[in-house]
Amino acid sequence: MAALIEAKDLTKKYGAHVALDRANLNIEAGRIVGLIGPNGAGKTSALRAILGLTNYEGQLTVLGREPFRDRTALMNDCCFIADVAVLPSWLRVDQAIDFVAGVHPRFRRDRALGFLAKTQITGKRRMRELSKGMKTQVHLALTMAIDAKLLVLDEPTLGLDILARRAFYDALVNDYMDETRTILITTHQVEEVENLLTDIIFIDKGRIVLDTSLEDVATRFSAVAVTADRLDAARAEKPFYERHILGKMVLYFENADAGKLAAFGELHTPSVSDLFVAKLSGGAA
Repeated sequence: MAALIEAKDLTKKYGAHVALDRANLNIEAGRIVGLIGPNGAGKTSALRAILGLTNYEGQLTVLGREPFRDRTALMNDCCFIADVAVLPSWLRVDQAIDFVAGVHPRFRRDRALGFLAKTQITGKRRMRELSKGMKTQVHLALTMAIDAKLLVLDEPTLGLDILARRAFYDALVNDYMDETRTILITTHQVEEVENLLTDIIFIDKGRIVLDTSLEDVATRFSAVAVTADRLDAARAEKPFYERHILGKMVLYFENADAGKLAAFGELHTPSVSDLFVAKLSGGAA
């Protein structure tokens, strides 16, 4: 299957600072992909390149187009919610709907109104009258009403309480996502989205550390809680990370024999957040 987003040796420099360092990406259609990394890892630079908001070195195609050169055409099939998405405070909700309907050829007014009908937000309310969670719901309704193939979300629930975050992701998965769409999302709240993701991309210091599916994680990575008497034997199998917790050492392995590991202690598949820490820590903790 042809990749929806494909990058080869993608590089972005700001003066002497290298934000993206020969990054390689391959994202297929119909996936929900988490782009995960610490602050300053290159996530926003990658998104800006994908959306055609900045030039770059290397090769990059999104929906078969070169983003920086063909951004206008790309935006017909792509939507974006930024972490600092702001609508004017004086704008009414119905005016926001009118505006997007007037500028985007693939906007569906009935769909936006359907999303908002599930909330307490009325069309006559102005943005300054809405809570942060309600403003995010308006942004989501406007975005999900566009018949786009790619939705890019950059920390979309930043600053929202847990109830608002849950409602956001429920709407995203239940009312928007289908096999024809792809979602690329960055977030620091990994625990809240890992059950939604089909794929993960770890990025650090501008380089891709891991790019894999969640199905592959389950077969490729293992974690074992090892008691002290079996620690030396477990370490002989060459874990790539160790973590001390509740009186035991948890050792992380890649492509190891699960049957052999099970003899050392309780065996489980690491969570996305634990795997992220393990892969970026580069050794024992």
